Amino acid sequence: MLRVGLTGGIGAGKSEVSRLLVEHGAVLVDSDRIAREVVEPGTAGLAAVVETFGPEVLSADGSLNRPRLGTIVFSDAERLAELNAIVHPLVRARSAELEAAAPAGAVVVHDVPLLVENGLGPLYDLVIVVDASPGTQLERLVRLRGMTEEDARARMSAQATREDRLAAADIVIDNDVPLDVLRTRVDEVWNDLAHQARTAARGEDVAGQRNGAGPERE
Repeated sequence: MLRVGLTGGIGAGKSEVSRLLVEHGAVLVDSDRIAREVVEPGTAGLAAVVETFGPEVLSADGSLNRPRLGTIVFSDAERLAELNAIVHPLVRARSAELEAAAPAGAVVVHDVPLLVENGLGPLYDLVIVVDASPGTQLERLVRLRGMTEEDARARMSAQATREDRLAAADIVIDNDVPLDVLRTRVDEVWNDLAHQARTAARGEDVAGQRNGAGPERE
């Protein structure tokens, strides 16, 4: 098994890259999706969030009102830390379950938006960073997600810098390109990942490849 951490700034197109990797056969562990699942109605996670932040974070149907919770935590570091203390252990436990269910020779891609911010790179055999210029990120957030420019810039500035993400990368996928070019690049990356997964399945040292003979930071 090869454990890959996939990350990128908001609007960089990480979801498209993860989709293409899944097309090739990667097992995807999506941290954002799991973070939503662990606070669905009826879960212990949602009960803990309500106990901490009050019933006002619930919608009329009993589900979590994410925008309302967001207004509480994203402007208050202490409150955000309280939320993370609830959600992150649940996400880690579910991620471990999904990884454990993958075949021995699988490429398991952990889609982790805040991988760099939380210093999670050492947890993976390789880190892939999907990169796009700040201008491209901003344009996508405004055009595709309907954000105001002010909100988009605030979300971008709350994340790690582009330089910090690139410094954490073993593989960089440039997503300032047309889809056909991106697809070709992902094909190349997949071939390398699949080779390393086969190597790992034979019991050879993937970690050693990362430190010496692994893919170059491009």
